[in-house]
This record gives sequence, structure tokens and C-alpha cells, in this order.
Amino acid sequence: MIYNKYQDRIQRTKEEILRLNKAINQNSFARLFVIISGGALLFYLVQKENLLLLFLAVLTIVFLFAFLVRRQSKLEKVHADAEAFLRVNENEITLRNTRRTIYNDGAEFEDGGHQYTADLDVFGQFSLFSLVNRCATSLGINKLAGWLQCATTKVEIEERQKAIAEITEDLDWSQKFQSRLLFNIGQKIEVKSFLLRYFEGSSLTFGGRFMRLYVPIAPFILLVGVLFSLFVMPIWTVLLLLGLIHLFWTLGLAGKVGLFSSRIDKVGQILAAYAEGLALVEERTFVATENQRLQQQLSVDGKPLSGAFRELSKLINNLDARNNMLMGAILNIILLWDFKYVMKIVEWKSKYEADILEAFDIIAEFEALNSLAILKRNHPSWTTPELLSNTTNDKIVAVEIAHPLIPAVQSVANDYSNEQHRIALITGSNMAGKSTFLRTIGINAVLAYAGAVTCATVFKLPIYNLISYMRIRDSLNESTSTFKAELDRMKFILDTVKQDKDSFFLIDEMLRGTNSVDKYLGSRAIIRKLIAMEGKGMVATHDLQLASLEEENIGRVQNYHFDIRVEEGEMLFDYKLKNGRCTIFNASLLLKGIGIDVESI
Repeated sequence: MIYNKYQDRIQRTKEEILRLNKAINQNSFARLFVIISGGALLFYLVQKENLLLLFLAVLTIVFLFAFLVRRQSKLEKVHADAEAFLRVNENEITLRNTRRTIYNDGAEFEDGGHQYTADLDVFGQFSLFSLVNRCATSLGINKLAGWLQCATTKVEIEERQKAIAEITEDLDWSQKFQSRLLFNIGQKIEVKSFLLRYFEGSSLTFGGRFMRLYVPIAPFILLVGVLFSLFVMPIWTVLLLLGLIHLFWTLGLAGKVGLFSSRIDKVGQILAAYAEGLALVEERTFVATENQRLQQQLSVDGKPLSGAFRELSKLINNLDARNNMLMGAILNIILLWDFKYVMKIVEWKSKYEADILEAFDIIAEFEALNSLAILKRNHPSWTTPELLSNTTNDKIVAVEIAHPLIPAVQSVANDYSNEQHRIALITGSNMAGKSTFLRTIGINAVLAYAGAVTCATVFKLPIYNLISYMRIRDSLNESTSTFKAELDRMKFILDTVKQDKDSFFLIDEMLRGTNSVDKYLGSRAIIRKLIAMEGKGMVATHDLQLASLEEENIGRVQNYHFDIRVEEGEMLFDYKLKNGRCTIFNASLLLKGIGIDVESI
């Protein structure tokens, strides 16, 4: 079972983190020991006035300290990776147990005016998106949200299914990729947009022809001057003057260099982290066509783009050396450091700009694919849906379909097919399951159109234009009553069905904001209009009189219902979809439960 693997990885990673903590502490004490003992040794050797030993001791201390600093950096990097890996696995357990996640729940995509997302709980807390999403980057989040908001072509969805299936089988790669990008959670900088603005800035035109010619040879000129002074004739004054010219030249352009540096220094480490995620994609051998297509876009002239990311990260970090005033002054005097690395970044931009910006989109798409792969891995009993080609003749076939957001121990699966009708008219008691069943069909269709597995044993369906009418709310801001909001939504449904014969509607209890007579007459007229337009979909209603539409429209409308059993005054729901109209309603029983006896009135 996959969750046992998560628990095992959590335990092993916690043990690894404890070991790393111990190693990091030991390394810190070693650095402190080198500083203290090294200082004492140097003091002793100064007293002895042994210059050779003093020189060797300085070299040894510097070497040891540099080694320990480098080792500390590596240990902390491994520790950070282990912490991310632990969070990835713990999140799977937490999400299963509490439905809470460290990832974005898509609340920013909630839109009451969308065709179906608000009615089907696609976005927001405890939503479909919160169940599925494992994207850490904002681009990945937007990509996955887009897949859930709108279906694409059958071919593209099927290629996506194959790509997801391939990633599902490789747990190690999937979790490493997820861990490498986890740092983006809570990241305020959206790197692609930041770099795009940065590359378009006027500061990227830095340096004239003379600067481009002189800066690379400046260190060699100084070196030749030093050698000339040592072995031919001293010209130290000239060299000092040249060094001062270098320093004042860089100070004169410090404002422009500072603007250049301040706008990009924040992304150096982020790019290095992205490079690790890119390398995982570049180095893996994919079989699925979609994965191969994406992977092939991560190279320039046959070279992997992860190298370009690392190169820019290194250039940015080297430019940051200028922020140390003493070190920056020395580097600029000898190497014209600021100019050298600003021009290198400009050169890098001209070489990689277009490709590296595209790489962020590729990473986002792999994040979205990985999210759906994790859904498939976590739910091995769910099925990959079969997408049918013809929305006119092909029909929905669902076997043991259940709602993906309801825990399996509480969920009740149903079978459904519209092979013998175009509109399913579902009647039933309050709380019997009508609305949930409509949402079950709708939310599984959303998963299917995204390329994901669906909560069913068998699920076949055409690619419909899904539209819904369920949660209709008034709006104080827009001075809109519930009934007006219902009319607006119904007009949208009717207009969509008229214009797009591939539409599939989910309508739950229409015209609730008016009196019972108008509600019945209006609902009947609307369903007749939908029938006349050859509309396809489902209508759930409490109004049993509407069930007579089946007799008037044989082969076009079919009745279904959810009912209840009453045993010793207690209502029992089985939440099973049944053929025919409902004959048992429970409003009077519910009212009786709060002390109101309808029969005595």
C-alpha cells in the first residue's frame, strides 16, 4: 500500500535528519576548534619568529577552514533536501487524514460565474484542487487549474494520460522532483515574470565597445606590469595609478551596476534550486510521447538548460561579491569585477533568454502532470477514463462511480448510463443524494478532461462542454435577488445549449427563488425547451409532477430517483440511484423531528 511506503520514508528521513544534525554540529565545533587552536598556533609561531613554519601554518589553517566551510554548506544542503522530502511524505498522510495540505488550495480561482467550478467544488478549501495539487510554483498552479477549468482535445488528454501513467510508476523520481521545487511554497518572487521584466530593462544594454574590449584584458595588463616591475624596471606608480583609475571608473558607474545587481541578486539561489529540478527531467529516460516532447524542449544546441540555470546563478552570486566593500574594491582594482560580471550576464541573456523563460513553463507542466500522477498512485482502484469521440452518438457509461472528495468508507458508488435518453430527471427526498450524484458525475468528468484517473470502476464519456446550475446565490453588491440570479444562470444554460450541441448540463432544483406554482410551470417549460434543443444532461428536482415529462418524451427523458426507508420512525438513506420516479418524501418526517407535526395542521 502506498501509504505504508510514505510512513516508511517518513521514518527513514527523520533518522537521516538526526544524523545530519549531529554531523552539522560536529562540523561547527571543528570550525571553532580550527579558529581557536589556529590562532594560538600562529601566536606561538610569531613568538618563535619562524617565518617558514608561520607561512605553512597559515596555509594549513586557511585550507582546513575552507574545507570545513565547504563541508558545512554541503551538509546543510543535504539537510534542506531531507527536510523537503520529509514534508512531501508527511503531507500525503496529513492530506489523507485531515484533508489539509501544505500546497495551494486554488482559492484564488474560485469564480461563481464559471461554467461549473463553483458548483462542483473544484477550487477552495477541501476542494478537488486541494486534493490533487502538488504544484509549488505559481506557474504550475496556474497550469493545473487551467486543466480543471477547461477540457482540451481527446488526443491531447490521452497523451496526458500516458505521461501521467509513466510518472506514477516512478515514486522516487516523482518525490525527488516534488522535493526540489518545494522551496517555491510561499515564495514571493515569481521567477519567470521577474526575469522577463529584468531582461526587458534598459540596464541590460550595459557596456560600450571600449569596455567590452578592455575589461577582459585589464588583469593581464596589471600582471604584465607587476612582472615588468619585478624583473625589468619598477613602474609601481603607474600600476597604482591604473588601479585607481579602475576603482574610480567602477565607482562612477556604481549606480548603474547597483541597479543591475539589486534587481537580480535575489534570484541566484532560486535559479540554482530550479536547476536541480530541471536536471531531474533532463536526465530521466521517458517513454511517453508527451514527456519526451516536454523534455526535448529543455536544451539549447544539444546542451541541457539546467547548465544555463546554474551558470546564471553562479554569475549572480559572483556579482554579489561587490557587496563586501573591501573585497569589492580589491576585485574592481585588479579585475574590474563589476563590469566583468555585468557584461557576462548580458552575454548570457542574449544566448539563453528565450529558452530559459520557456523552461519555467516546462517545469510547470511537469508539476501538473506529477500532481495527477500522485492522485493515480494514491488511488490505485480508480480508473483511467475512456474518452469517446462522438458527443452525439456516444454516451456516458459509469460503473461504481463515486464522489472523489467523500472518504471511501462513507462513499456510496452508483452505476449510470445515458444510452437510452438525453436527459436524466432525478427526483427524491431531501438529503437522499440527488445533488451529490450530479456533482459526482460532474467532478469525475472534470478529472477525466484533465487527464486524471476517476473515482469509478468504469467511466466512459465524450468530451462535453460541461455547464451547471446548482448553487445560485443572491448578491448584495450587485443588488441581485436569488430569483434574478437564477434567471441569469438559466439564460446562460439555455444560450450555451443552443449554441453548443456538445454541452452537458447539471441542473439542481431550478427556480427555488419563486412560489411553488411558478416554480413548477417554469421548470417544466425550461425542461421542454432543453428537450426541443436536443440538450443533454441531468436535472434534479423535488417536484414529482415533473416526472410526467418522461411519458411525454420517451427516449429523450428518463426518470431516476433516490429514496429513503423509515424504520421505527428513523430515516435510513442508502444513496443508491434507482430507476423511475420517487414515491417517498421526507419533509414531514424532518419537520416532525424538530417538533412540528404536519399531519395535525
